[in-house]
Amino acid sequence: MDSSSTDKVQAIRWSSDRLLLLDQRLLPERKEYVAIDTWRDAMHAIRDMVVRGAPAIGITAAYAVVLAAREHIIADPRQWRESIDTDLQALSAARPTAVNLRWAVDRMRSKIASTPDSGALDCLLDEAKSIHDQDIAANLRMGALGAGLIEKHATVLTHCNAGALATGGYGTALGVIRAGFGAGKIKHIYAGETRPWLQGARLTAWELLQEDIPVTLIPDSAAAYVMLNRGLDWVIVGADRVAANGDVANKIGTYSLAVLAREHGVRFMVVAPTSTIDRRLDDGADIEIELRDEEELLTCGGRRVAPDGAGAFNAVFDVTPAELIDYLVTERGVVERPSAPGIRALYDSRP
Repeated sequence: MDSSSTDKVQAIRWSSDRLLLLDQRLLPERKEYVAIDTWRDAMHAIRDMVVRGAPAIGITAAYAVVLAAREHIIADPRQWRESIDTDLQALSAARPTAVNLRWAVDRMRSKIASTPDSGALDCLLDEAKSIHDQDIAANLRMGALGAGLIEKHATVLTHCNAGALATGGYGTALGVIRAGFGAGKIKHIYAGETRPWLQGARLTAWELLQEDIPVTLIPDSAAAYVMLNRGLDWVIVGADRVAANGDVANKIGTYSLAVLAREHGVRFMVVAPTSTIDRRLDDGADIEIELRDEEELLTCGGRRVAPDGAGAFNAVFDVTPAELIDYLVTERGVVERPSAPGIRALYDSRP
């Protein structure tokens, strides 16, 4: 499936034996693609936020494995499997919280082990494209399932960006919002600005407007006011990792929204493919939370806003306990009030 069939926005493209990534650091001012010719370029693009969003990071990593394999096959067509492993380990560690990164590299590693030398590169590229296509299909499925939970005339708040930019196409949380809006079920959408990278202001607002979906931006700190005074019905967010018990790691501020939503009687939906579920972790306490450079908080738009000498704590994600989540929507089905048995049932119901 080509993402162009579902989106005006394509964040990831494979073209002429190279990977093209829409540089999300430049949006909405400029729409430019970065050409990625080596796996190291892909790793730096992941670390430097050229590409972001757990599913999109995983897809990028899958294509990066193809680039690494090409390099090693050219250098040593007999020993390339052994020599590539160090690169795969480095790629897996590019960002620690988003489990889709490791999941995609592990899937590509399995393909490397099972693929004969003859035509190996084509086989790996087919696998990367399959990961990309499957993500789009999963998003479309989640969009339909999530929208099915929403009554008509709903007002929705979303946080960060979990749309086509953060995935292979269509989106997770924004996929539900797009499907719900298209079905006439959603009447109004609020987006938190999402400091410090302003993914809500720069990316979510831009992406929704590309699809002619109206959106109202709010400061992150205005969420409680909106819930109390604007008739909010749903908070809908994506996820970077889901533990086996249903605890969810997502963009910092998600936990706060879940607490506020419970206090104000607003329902809380998490939308994520099963590739984001890390069944090796019993609960969210074991999720590694990425800390980024404090300069991201001390500056804004390249200009320093804090006084010299001030420090900053820049955790990128937080963990929302499962008991604060009303629905976890995956491509395999919906888990109401997520729990370990409920998540196990997703895998018991389908191979």
